[in-house]
Amino acid sequence: MTSIKDRFMFQFWMKESGLSGMLILLCIMHFILVPLLGSYSFFMVVLNIFWMLFLLAGVFSLKTDTKKIALITILPVLFIIFEWINFLVPGPVISCIDFVLTIATFLMVITLILRRVFESGPINGHRIIGSIVVYMLVANLWCILYLFIYDKIEGAFQMALPQFDCNSTSANFLYFSYITLTTTGYGEILPLHPVARSLVQMETLVGILYPVILIGNLVSNVGNEKPKQEKINN
Repeated sequence: MTSIKDRFMFQFWMKESGLSGMLILLCIMHFILVPLLGSYSFFMVVLNIFWMLFLLAGVFSLKTDTKKIALITILPVLFIIFEWINFLVPGPVISCIDFVLTIATFLMVITLILRRVFESGPINGHRIIGSIVVYMLVANLWCILYLFIYDKIEGAFQMALPQFDCNSTSANFLYFSYITLTTTGYGEILPLHPVARSLVQMETLVGILYPVILIGNLVSNVGNEKPKQEKINN
Protein backbone atom coordinates (compact mmCIF):
# COMPACT_ATOMS: atom_id res chain seq x y z
CA MET A 1 0.00 0.00 0.00
CA THR A 2 1.32 3.45 -0.93
CA SER A 3 2.19 5.59 2.09
CA ILE A 4 0.75 9.11 2.39
CA LYS A 5 4.18 10.64 1.74
CA ASP A 6 4.36 8.89 -1.64
CA ARG A 7 1.27 10.71 -2.87
CA PHE A 8 0.76 13.77 -5.08
CA MET A 9 1.56 16.92 -3.04
CA PHE A 10 4.19 15.28 -0.86
CA GLN A 11 6.29 14.55 -3.94
CA PHE A 12 6.80 18.29 -4.43
CA TRP A 13 8.54 18.44 -1.05
CA MET A 14 10.21 15.02 -0.78
CA LYS A 15 12.15 15.20 -4.06
CA GLU A 16 14.27 18.03 -5.49
CA SER A 17 12.53 17.53 -8.84
CA GLY A 18 9.35 18.67 -7.06
CA LEU A 19 10.73 22.22 -7.18
CA SER A 20 10.36 22.10 -10.97
CA GLY A 21 6.77 20.92 -10.49
CA MET A 22 6.12 23.88 -8.21
CA LEU A 23 7.36 26.24 -10.94
CA ILE A 24 4.99 24.70 -13.50
CA LEU A 25 2.05 24.99 -11.08
CA LEU A 26 2.84 28.63 -10.31
CA CYS A 27 3.15 29.52 -13.99
CA ILE A 28 -0.25 27.94 -14.69
CA MET A 29 -1.82 29.79 -11.73
CA HIS A 30 -0.22 33.20 -12.25
CA PHE A 31 -0.26 33.43 -16.03
CA ILE A 32 -3.40 31.48 -16.98
CA LEU A 33 -5.85 30.78 -14.14
CA VAL A 34 -5.73 34.06 -12.20
CA PRO A 35 -5.89 36.31 -15.32
CA LEU A 36 -8.82 34.32 -16.76
CA LEU A 37 -10.70 33.23 -13.61
CA GLY A 38 -9.63 35.77 -10.99
CA SER A 39 -13.00 37.55 -11.20
CA TYR A 40 -14.70 34.49 -9.65
CA SER A 41 -14.43 34.79 -5.87
CA PHE A 42 -15.13 31.08 -5.38
CA PHE A 43 -12.17 30.20 -7.59
CA MET A 44 -9.88 32.43 -5.52
CA VAL A 45 -11.05 30.69 -2.33
CA VAL A 46 -10.34 27.28 -3.90
CA LEU A 47 -6.91 28.54 -4.99
CA ASN A 48 -6.09 29.63 -1.44
CA ILE A 49 -7.28 26.28 -0.11
CA PHE A 50 -4.89 24.61 -2.53
CA TRP A 51 -2.03 26.62 -1.02
CA MET A 52 -3.12 25.52 2.45
CA LEU A 53 -3.03 21.84 1.39
CA PHE A 54 0.30 22.46 -0.29
CA LEU A 55 1.63 23.96 2.95
CA LEU A 56 0.33 21.03 5.01
CA ALA A 57 2.18 18.62 2.72
CA GLY A 58 5.35 20.67 3.26
CA VAL A 59 4.88 20.67 7.04
CA PHE A 60 4.39 16.89 7.21
CA SER A 61 7.45 16.35 5.01
CA LEU A 62 9.66 17.98 7.66
CA LYS A 63 11.92 15.67 9.62
CA THR A 64 10.84 16.89 13.02
CA ASP A 65 8.91 15.61 16.03
CA THR A 66 5.14 15.24 16.14
CA LYS A 67 4.59 18.07 18.63
CA LYS A 68 6.32 20.64 16.44
CA ILE A 69 4.35 19.46 13.40
CA ALA A 70 1.10 19.77 15.38
CA LEU A 71 1.95 23.36 16.39
CA ILE A 72 2.89 24.38 12.83
CA THR A 73 -0.29 22.78 11.47
CA ILE A 74 -2.46 25.16 13.52
CA LEU A 75 -1.74 28.00 11.07
CA PRO A 76 -3.06 26.35 7.87
CA VAL A 77 -6.08 24.97 9.76
CA LEU A 78 -7.01 28.45 11.01
CA PHE A 79 -6.35 29.80 7.54
CA ILE A 80 -8.84 27.45 5.89
CA ILE A 81 -11.49 28.10 8.55
CA PHE A 82 -11.34 31.89 8.21
CA GLU A 83 -11.04 31.71 4.43
CA TRP A 84 -14.44 30.01 4.27
CA ILE A 85 -15.96 32.27 6.94
CA ASN A 86 -14.79 35.34 5.01
CA PHE A 87 -16.28 33.92 1.81
CA LEU A 88 -19.66 32.99 3.36
CA VAL A 89 -20.07 35.76 5.97
CA PRO A 90 -17.69 38.62 5.05
CA GLY A 91 -16.98 41.33 7.59
CA PRO A 92 -14.19 43.83 8.42
CA VAL A 93 -12.82 41.86 11.39
CA ILE A 94 -13.00 38.52 9.61
CA SER A 95 -11.32 39.94 6.49
CA CYS A 96 -8.45 41.34 8.60
CA ILE A 97 -7.92 37.99 10.34
CA ASP A 98 -8.09 36.20 6.99
CA PHE A 99 -5.53 38.65 5.57
CA VAL A 100 -3.08 38.04 8.44
CA LEU A 101 -3.45 34.26 8.14
CA THR A 102 -2.98 34.42 4.36
CA ILE A 103 0.24 36.43 4.71
CA ALA A 104 1.51 34.05 7.41
CA THR A 105 0.68 31.04 5.22
CA PHE A 106 2.59 32.39 2.24
CA LEU A 107 5.57 33.30 4.44
CA MET A 108 5.64 29.75 5.75
CA VAL A 109 5.50 28.28 2.24
CA ILE A 110 8.37 30.58 1.18
CA THR A 111 10.40 29.55 4.25
CA LEU A 112 9.89 25.84 3.57
CA ILE A 113 10.94 26.20 -0.07
CA LEU A 114 14.03 28.22 0.89
CA ARG A 115 14.97 25.40 3.25
CA ARG A 116 14.84 23.00 0.31
CA VAL A 117 16.91 25.35 -1.86
CA PHE A 118 19.67 25.84 0.74
CA GLU A 119 19.74 22.41 2.39
CA SER A 120 23.04 20.51 2.38
CA GLY A 121 24.00 18.86 -0.88
CA PRO A 122 25.20 19.80 -4.36
CA ILE A 123 23.66 22.82 -6.09
CA ASN A 124 21.73 21.69 -9.16
CA GLY A 125 19.17 22.99 -11.63
CA HIS A 126 16.25 22.05 -9.40
CA ARG A 127 17.51 24.34 -6.63
CA ILE A 128 17.91 27.22 -9.07
CA ILE A 129 14.31 26.61 -10.13
CA GLY A 130 13.31 26.59 -6.45
CA SER A 131 14.78 30.09 -6.06
CA ILE A 132 12.64 31.21 -9.03
CA VAL A 133 9.58 29.70 -7.29
CA VAL A 134 10.32 31.81 -4.20
CA TYR A 135 10.67 34.91 -6.40
CA MET A 136 7.22 34.25 -7.90
CA LEU A 137 5.73 33.62 -4.46
CA VAL A 138 7.10 36.98 -3.31
CA ALA A 139 5.18 38.59 -6.19
CA ASN A 140 2.07 36.72 -5.03
CA LEU A 141 2.65 37.87 -1.45
CA TRP A 142 2.84 41.53 -2.44
CA CYS A 143 -0.25 41.11 -4.61
CA ILE A 144 -2.15 40.11 -1.46
CA LEU A 145 -0.82 43.19 0.35
CA TYR A 146 -1.87 45.47 -2.50
CA LEU A 147 -5.35 43.94 -2.65
CA PHE A 148 -5.82 44.52 1.08
CA ILE A 149 -4.70 48.17 0.89
CA TYR A 150 -6.87 48.74 -2.21
CA ASP A 151 -9.89 47.32 -0.37
CA LYS A 152 -9.33 49.13 2.95
CA ILE A 153 -8.02 52.55 1.83
CA GLU A 154 -10.16 54.31 -0.72
CA GLY A 155 -8.08 55.97 -3.44
CA ALA A 156 -4.87 54.20 -2.41
CA PHE A 157 -4.27 53.28 -6.07
CA GLN A 158 -5.22 54.92 -9.32
CA MET A 159 -6.03 52.20 -11.82
CA ALA A 160 -7.02 52.11 -15.50
CA LEU A 161 -9.27 49.04 -15.73
CA PRO A 162 -9.26 47.18 -19.06
CA GLN A 163 -12.74 46.54 -20.48
CA PHE A 164 -12.66 42.74 -20.50
CA ASP A 165 -15.12 40.39 -18.81
CA CYS A 166 -12.34 38.31 -17.27
CA ASN A 167 -10.62 41.37 -15.79
CA SER A 168 -10.30 41.34 -11.98
CA THR A 169 -8.50 43.25 -9.26
CA SER A 170 -6.63 40.04 -8.35
CA ALA A 171 -5.23 39.74 -11.88
CA ASN A 172 -4.47 43.48 -12.03
CA PHE A 173 -2.49 43.53 -8.80
CA LEU A 174 -0.67 40.29 -9.57
CA TYR A 175 0.40 41.94 -12.83
CA PHE A 176 1.30 45.14 -10.94
CA SER A 177 3.31 43.13 -8.41
CA TYR A 178 5.36 41.48 -11.14
CA ILE A 179 6.17 44.70 -12.97
CA THR A 180 7.11 46.31 -9.64
CA LEU A 181 9.25 43.37 -8.52
CA THR A 182 11.10 43.41 -11.83
CA THR A 183 11.28 47.25 -11.77
CA THR A 184 9.54 47.47 -15.16
CA GLY A 185 6.79 49.93 -14.17
CA TYR A 186 4.48 50.60 -17.13
CA GLY A 187 2.33 53.06 -15.17
CA GLU A 188 -1.24 51.74 -15.61
CA ILE A 189 -1.55 51.39 -11.83
CA LEU A 190 -0.28 54.23 -9.68
CA PRO A 191 0.20 54.06 -5.89
CA LEU A 192 -1.11 57.29 -4.34
CA HIS A 193 -1.46 56.63 -0.60
CA PRO A 194 1.78 56.72 1.48
CA VAL A 195 1.22 53.12 2.66
CA ALA A 196 0.77 51.92 -0.92
CA ARG A 197 3.91 53.78 -2.01
CA SER A 198 5.91 52.31 0.87
CA LEU A 199 4.85 48.80 -0.16
CA VAL A 200 5.90 49.50 -3.75
CA GLN A 201 9.28 50.79 -2.58
CA MET A 202 9.85 47.70 -0.43
CA GLU A 203 8.91 45.33 -3.25
CA THR A 204 11.26 47.15 -5.63
CA LEU A 205 14.12 46.73 -3.15
CA VAL A 206 13.31 43.04 -2.73
CA GLY A 207 13.18 42.64 -6.51
CA ILE A 208 16.65 44.15 -6.85
CA LEU A 209 18.35 42.59 -3.81
CA TYR A 210 16.85 39.09 -3.86
CA PRO A 211 18.61 37.89 -7.06
CA VAL A 212 21.93 39.42 -5.95
CA ILE A 213 21.85 37.87 -2.46
CA LEU A 214 20.51 34.54 -3.70
CA ILE A 215 23.07 34.18 -6.47
CA GLY A 216 25.81 35.11 -4.00
CA ASN A 217 24.68 32.42 -1.57
CA LEU A 218 24.33 29.74 -4.25
CA VAL A 219 27.77 30.54 -5.70
CA SER A 220 29.23 30.47 -2.18
CA ASN A 221 27.67 27.07 -1.53
CA VAL A 222 29.07 25.73 -4.80
CA GLY A 223 32.52 27.02 -3.79
CA ASN A 224 32.24 25.25 -0.43
CA GLU A 225 31.08 22.01 -2.00
CA LYS A 226 34.11 21.68 -4.32
CA PRO A 227 36.78 21.45 -1.53
CA LYS A 228 34.60 18.93 0.32
CA GLN A 229 34.24 16.81 -2.81
CA GLU A 230 38.01 16.99 -3.46
CA LYS A 231 38.72 15.77 0.09
CA ILE A 232 36.31 12.86 -0.37
CA ASN A 233 37.98 11.92 -3.69
CA ASN A 234 41.44 12.08 -2.13
